[in-house]
Amino acid sequence: QVQLVESGGGSVQAGGSLRLSCAASGFPASGCCMGWFRQPQGKAREGVARISGAGTTSTADSVKDRFTISKDNAQNTLYLQMDSLKPEDTALYYCAAHVLCARLARTDYWGQGTQVTVSS
Repeated sequence: QVQLVESGGGSVQAGGSLRLSCAASGFPASGCCMGWFRQPQGKAREGVARISGAGTTSTADSVKDRFTISKDNAQNTLYLQMDSLKPEDTALYYCAAHVLCARLARTDYWGQGTQVTVSS
C-alpha cells in the first residue's frame, strides 16, 4: 500500500527557512519520480520541484535558487529545503509519486499536505 506522509510545515517570517519531509512507504523511492506541489488558498495546485528515479531534478522558476529538492533513497524520504521564503510561498504543500515524471501531476499517489505560512 503506497503511503506518503509530509511533515515540516509551519509558520515563518519572510526570509526564513523550512525543510519539508515526505516519508514514503509501499514502494521504493529510488525507482520513482517524486515531487512537491503546492496549492495556495483559493488557487490552483502548481508544481514546485521534482526528482526522477535517477536523481535528475527540475524546479519551478518561481522558487529556483531558493528551494532545493532531494531524496534519501535509504530512508525512502523526499525533502524540500526552502530558503529565503516569501509571503507568496504560503500554501498547502503536497508530495506526490509516480513511476514517470511526465505523469507526476496526474498521479493517484498524494500525501495529505503540510501547511506553510510565511508572514511579511
